[in-house]
Amino acid sequence: MQPKPTTILLALAALGPLSHAAELRIGLIGLDSSHCLEYAKLLQDPANPEHVDGGKVVAAFKGGSPDVEHSASRVDGFTRQMIEKYGVTIYPTIGEMMGHVDAAMILSVDGRTHLPQARQAFVFRKPVFVDKPAGGTLAAGIELFRLARRERVPCFSASSLRFGPQIESVKSQEIGAQQGVFAYGPAPTEPHHPDLFWYGIHTVEAVYAVMGPGCRTVVRTHTPDADVVTGVWSDGRTATIRGVRHGTSGYGLIVFGSKKVVVEPPGHDYAPQLREIMKFFRTGVAPVSADETIETLAFMEAADESKRRGGCPVPLAEVIKTSEASLAGSE
Repeated sequence: MQPKPTTILLALAALGPLSHAAELRIGLIGLDSSHCLEYAKLLQDPANPEHVDGGKVVAAFKGGSPDVEHSASRVDGFTRQMIEKYGVTIYPTIGEMMGHVDAAMILSVDGRTHLPQARQAFVFRKPVFVDKPAGGTLAAGIELFRLARRERVPCFSASSLRFGPQIESVKSQEIGAQQGVFAYGPAPTEPHHPDLFWYGIHTVEAVYAVMGPGCRTVVRTHTPDADVVTGVWSDGRTATIRGVRHGTSGYGLIVFGSKKVVVEPPGHDYAPQLREIMKFFRTGVAPVSADETIETLAFMEAADESKRRGGCPVPLAEVIKTSEASLAGSE
């Protein structure tokens, strides 16, 4: 879905001089994900063969979630590296940091923190990228984008898998009429997040990058070792995801077409995503629409609901309606 012209105009109005700035000052919110180091490495080092120009990370808010092991065990070490290796200034609050940057990236590994952090960042009306997942729940993701629209803040969220070499390779090949996708990837879980929201989201977003929006129902088969999730699109196409929890698993993609079946081996690259983020910071035009991002969250929420119902198909419209009702009830 392409952004509406009015949306683009509002975004550009909010951006102001960013499109003319020689080098953007970027602030990071949350230093408990390895993504903070990956992005800084690509932005700060011109000698890096994958260097992304146009900006530097100059400031950060440390963040961290003491009840999430992947956050608590890494945030201090990542923060130290950001200071010592990349010269980043750490601010005690998001508000103080936002006063020293042109754009922000919410990178906190704990998706539950994204909405409250976005609330604090959006009041400055500077462009914000939100790392996956957009919210710790479908309802939180819906609310995050509602706030972005209300505050006229350019905002988008996406996994790096959307922009990787696998996706570009698939899109460049003549496969005829696309019929469906099979994808696999790691899907460990974390007790504070809905199952696929923690890590399976990468594979879900890779599927959406190829299939586009339009899924109507989702069914999930769950075992201790893996999840198999199948979505049926409104035009009859199907996508099946195998999320692996134990054993070795990279990322893989098979796309079925009327003329050709394309098999893409595992691959992962942060640079293509970061180039899209930098372009977004300057133009205010998101490479992934809010509606599509919300649908990916609904896909994962429907998969959780299917698990709760013993593997029955669940319509995405149902879980979206339930989440919107919960938001209305909390106002």
